[in-house]
Amino acid sequence: MELFEIIGLAVITVIITLLLKKHHKEYGILAAIAGGAVILFSVITALLPITEQIADWFDSAGVVGSNLAILLKSMGICFLTQFASDTCKDAGESALASKVELAGKVAVVLTSLPLFRTIAETALSLTGGSL
Repeated sequence: MELFEIIGLAVITVIITLLLKKHHKEYGILAAIAGGAVILFSVITALLPITEQIADWFDSAGVVGSNLAILLKSMGICFLTQFASDTCKDAGESALASKVELAGKVAVVLTSLPLFRTIAETALSLTGGSL
């Protein structure tokens, strides 16, 4: 989906959401979630060629494929966390949005632990130490 199509969809979603919120707040929130999900899916679909390019760069640089998987998982966690947090904020639940953001940060750290270990092992091998 092109950028202008995404912008158009966002504007239409906002208009529908505002109209629905006047009479039924819960339907307005559902419309915002649906529009956001369509936009998020479009953006993720647009990222596929970018991930293929990054994978090619990793291959040509001789970097381990598991590092690319960690990068892509972390990006996915960030996108989904932001979407969920924004949805909570739109529903007026800023405290819940903060908890979702915290959970996303923890998930990224947990996903990245193997990479941190590799970096630590490399640094220690350069200095003559061991884990």
